[in-house]
Amino acid sequence: MIAITRLFLLATSFVLTLAFLAPSAGHAQDAKRIGQYNDWDAYTRGTGNSQFCYMVSKPKTASLQSRRGEIFFLVWHRPGQKEFDVVQVDIGYPFKEASEVEVRVGGESWSLFTKEESAWTYKQADDKTLVAALRKGARMTVKGTSSRNNPTTDSYSLKGTSAAYAAINKACGR
Repeated sequence: MIAITRLFLLATSFVLTLAFLAPSAGHAQDAKRIGQYNDWDAYTRGTGNSQFCYMVSKPKTASLQSRRGEIFFLVWHRPGQKEFDVVQVDIGYPFKEASEVEVRVGGESWSLFTKEESAWTYKQADDKTLVAALRKGARMTVKGTSSRNNPTTDSYSLKGTSAAYAAINKACGR
């Protein structure tokens, strides 16, 4: 069972992430790109307790792409809330209720819980091991199921994750 506080925290983070990433939200101009590292970008936004640093990438290949919104994978820090290495998938469609996402890097895989169009790990320890795998791996796949029961598989390059991770750590004073 998911801890209610983690679910609330991550759902709130989802709303914040949309404000930071969506150009139509009118807030994207506040985000500052701190670097592009091969297939990953690093950004920061805000100061003090409201500082938010993240690395983000879009998939190299995505199934059902023409019928989906924005698709991306993030790792973020919010030092003011003592949140670090939070993994988030935004899939571009509403997930099937009570479904999970499978993230695979090399021979390792993680199950993420879903809410609306986003997914997160069940435990903070899974965030840490997944982030470590991202930094060592070459490719990642993300599998999910839409509310219409359509399976999707997205493939990401992990080239640049270590440099992007170092950049967000530096930007957030970590």
